[in-house]
Amino acid sequence: MSSKKSDLVIVYHRQPYEEVMENGKLVRRENKSPNGIVPTLKSFFGHVDQGSWIAWKEAEDPARPDFEKVVEITDAYGDYRVSRLALSKEQVRSFYHVTSKEALWPVLHAFRERYNYDPVDWPTFREVNYAFAQAAAQEASDDATIWVHDYNLWLVPEYLRQMKPNARIGFFHHTPFPGPDVFNVLPWRREIVGSLLKCDVVGFHIPRFAQNFAAVCESMFDIEAIERTTLDLDDIRMRPALSELKSPTCVVYNGRRVHTVATPVGIDVNYIEDCVNDAQTADLEKRIEEELAGKRLLLSVGRTDYTKGGAELLDTYERLLERRPELHGQVRLMFVSVAANNGMAAYEQVQQDIESRAGGINARFATFDWQPVHLISTPIPFRELAAFYRKADVCWITPLADGLNLIAKEFVAARSDGDGVLVLSEFAGVAVELPHSVLCNPFSARSMDHTIDQALDMPENERRERMSAMREVTSGHTIADWADDLRAAIAAVTGPGEQPAFAKILKSA
Repeated sequence: MSSKKSDLVIVYHRQPYEEVMENGKLVRRENKSPNGIVPTLKSFFGHVDQGSWIAWKEAEDPARPDFEKVVEITDAYGDYRVSRLALSKEQVRSFYHVTSKEALWPVLHAFRERYNYDPVDWPTFREVNYAFAQAAAQEASDDATIWVHDYNLWLVPEYLRQMKPNARIGFFHHTPFPGPDVFNVLPWRREIVGSLLKCDVVGFHIPRFAQNFAAVCESMFDIEAIERTTLDLDDIRMRPALSELKSPTCVVYNGRRVHTVATPVGIDVNYIEDCVNDAQTADLEKRIEEELAGKRLLLSVGRTDYTKGGAELLDTYERLLERRPELHGQVRLMFVSVAANNGMAAYEQVQQDIESRAGGINARFATFDWQPVHLISTPIPFRELAAFYRKADVCWITPLADGLNLIAKEFVAARSDGDGVLVLSEFAGVAVELPHSVLCNPFSARSMDHTIDQALDMPENERRERMSAMREVTSGHTIADWADDLRAAIAAVTGPGEQPAFAKILKSA
């Protein structure tokens, strides 16, 4: 096993592969998701002599000597090392299910009423974050780039800066970031933000979240300066609720320049186009079309989460059937809400509510040959999902809050036929990129009703004009472009004439 230190260390809670049992033997396979962050991050390992990935894995007994703490991987992306933290079941419950999901997640999405402080064991959260930092420091060279991902590792930069003072530390948020009125509900706010201010780069999907971060910093620290850039102004009538006119580029504190970058994660457009042009997908499309038998398909896809607005969408569909009886037997809602599998009571209640509402709609309106709602609570293989994207008349994505939402981009990328309507919540980060969708306010029943009517009644020429504009955006900022934006941000933190290894990696990737 190589003892060489790594120039690039990625710190992410997920392992960079899928572990499955085949014939009683553990096998590690490459991730199947076409648009996950994992494949993109792994691609950089092919351009360094030694790269490392830090992740956690639940272990019945973390002290057991047969637990593989370090795994050497060789796959299509190159050679790299995975350093795995063995977390006990109780540590996972405390760090992830309780602190991350019951305390931090609702605040990030501005659901203060769901914030639960009482069961939080903050010392365990610190302990796990310290373990991540320690593992990263052990893998990293003294001047390595260490790239940390997401809110459950907020404290890692503070510990890393102590262990590796010359490292370049980047952090990317895959969730929303609220303003101080919401964020400062957290009693650990100074510790969290103080840690983020030890980074060289802090990234967000959209300028609104970067603006909120700057405001949170100013609310509790004596910030010396905030540098901002003015954004290109589009038609004011097409600016969603999360739009901003300016975006911060740098927060200066204690003489340290913390660069902020707002760049939305893209998708692998080429992969999706290959999928939809495949003969197997064409066969799936034909089967879907035969099963629909002329009915119009409304498609909604998401996780079971109170942030996703599932109940509000189902209520809107019920009102649609009440208001427009001519649609009875003519439309079907395929509602994919993938149930959480971690046994958390909050998500189980959301799932039960969705099942109850879907069942109520079917009980009220179904006929012998028509089921208005088809509820699916298990993941759909991507190729099958791509076929449904292709056959859907409307893709209906209306979260109450969302950091971005890649489902919307996948739908647009899959529609090489140029048709289809995307109904999108203004409070999904992706709405800033896709204002040519049919934007709605999911907190307003009137807005929800109006937009689904608009989508169903939209003439073909308007559908195609909107889809063309959205496809241009989606293909113009892919997952590779997201990585390039972060490369540029990392490159900006160097001194004159200096170029970090990470900037070279991304340029050559």
